[in-house]
Amino acid sequence: MLNTAIKAARRGATVINRASFDLDRVVVTEKQHNDFVTDIDQAAEQAIIEVLSKAYPDHAILAEESGASANTHDENEYQWIIDPLDGTTNFIHGFPQYCISIALAHRGVVTQAVIYDPVRNDLFTATKGAGAYLNDKRIRVTKLDRMSKALLGNGYVAGSPRALDEYLKMYQIMGERAQGVRRAGSAALDLAYVACGRLDGFYEKGLKPWDIAAGALMITESGGIVGEFNGESDYLYKGDVIAASPKIFGQMVALLAPFA
Repeated sequence: MLNTAIKAARRGATVINRASFDLDRVVVTEKQHNDFVTDIDQAAEQAIIEVLSKAYPDHAILAEESGASANTHDENEYQWIIDPLDGTTNFIHGFPQYCISIALAHRGVVTQAVIYDPVRNDLFTATKGAGAYLNDKRIRVTKLDRMSKALLGNGYVAGSPRALDEYLKMYQIMGERAQGVRRAGSAALDLAYVACGRLDGFYEKGLKPWDIAAGALMITESGGIVGEFNGESDYLYKGDVIAASPKIFGQMVALLAPFA
C-alpha cells in the first residue's frame, strides 16, 4: 500500500512539474478569500486517485478538491486522504515550497503516509509501527529541550479578522520565546520538516484532515508528539495542531493552551 501511495504521489508530481514550467497558463480560481485552487490541483488529484483506485477499487477516498467518495460511509475499512497540492498559493507564484500529501487510514487510524516535495525530490514516508523515512533514510525529531533554541513553523488559514488577530497574538508569544518562527505556506511540508528535524515544532489552527494526516503519522513515527492546542489527541478533524519533539511539545502547549 505504501508503494502504491508513492507511485500515486509521483504521478501527481508529473502533472505539477509540467505545469511549473509555464505558470502563466495555469487557471486559478478563488474558492474563498485567499484560498485558491488551480486546474493543476484538480488534474494532479485525478492522477493520484486513478493510481489508487486502480490498485484498490474498494477503498474510500477523501480528497481536498473532489471531497469524499460515495462509499466513505459504507463501513469501509480503508480510506485514502489526499491533498494533491498543499501550498497552492506558493505554486501559483513560483515559490518553491509545496508538496503532495497522501495518507491511508484503516478503521480511522492512519497507517501509511507519503509527503512528496517535487521541487527538491524529497520523499517522506511512514508506516505505523515501522518508522519514518526521508529518501529511504530513517528520520527522527530533534532532541532539543529549550524553547529559546527552537525553530518553529506556523501557518494561518485566511478567514475572519478575529482569526488574524488570534494568529498575531500567538505569533507574538511564540516569537518572543523561540529562536525563530517561519510561515512557509505548506502545513503538510512543515509537519514533514518537524519529523526530520528541520523544524523543532509547528502550530496552526483551522487545518483540514488532508493537511494533517500524513505528516502527523510521520512525526509520531519519528519520536515526536502531535496534539490539539490543549494537548489532547483529537486533532485530525478538529484541525488545531501542535506538533513537536516531546520536550518542546510540552512547552508549546503551555504557551498556546489559552487559544484552544
